[in-house]
Amino acid sequence: MQETRQNKIARLLQKELSIIFQSQTRMMHGVMISVTRCRVSPDLSICTAYLSVFPSERAEEILNNITANEKTVRYELGTRVRHQLRIIPELRFFVDDSLDYIDRIDELLKKG
Repeated sequence: MQETRQNKIARLLQKELSIIFQSQTRMMHGVMISVTRCRVSPDLSICTAYLSVFPSERAEEILNNITANEKTVRYELGTRVRHQLRIIPELRFFVDDSLDYIDRIDELLKKG
């Protein structure tokens, strides 16, 4: 039962974070951020979001910028989901490099 609620909240947070990053990156030409996965802790107090950044060369720079503005992102998230959630979870961001990993494997398979 608890796991179902965690999954619903994770999907809600993923959707809302995607919208927030989409609106913020409109000003940054040539950069696209997508939220690939969200995980919520069992007590619903921590949300771990995995971000995919294009172009991937700027991933560390973008992640540092997002982490520095974490309170602003959490506040904006809170204004969007305040009617669905009582407590807005603490946010943690990580780069999801699975697409780069897949591209690397494809390159190795083509060479071999």
